[in-house]
Amino acid sequence: MSMKLRTPHPSPPGGPDGRLQLAFSRPVVVRALKVAALVGTLLALINHGDSLLAGSLSGEALAKVLLTYLVPYGVSVWSAVSALQASRDSH
Repeated sequence: MSMKLRTPHPSPPGGPDGRLQLAFSRPVVVRALKVAALVGTLLALINHGDSLLAGSLSGEALAKVLLTYLVPYGVSVWSAVSALQASRDSH
């Protein structure tokens, strides 16, 4: 039984599989910003709406609101890059 070794294709810029390059590509960033704006705003209103409306947001709460926007941004980028990689690998 012989074993075939696959020769890896050259790595594109941005990491061993191009994930970093994809993560910073314009379409991925624009989509992630839209998702973060929508989902982040909904979550901020749900979690901090009373403080936001009263204008009594502490420094700690403001940091939490900022994280509320960063999390959906990161999830959107990760999801888009994974989908693009899977699509590229299947062709």
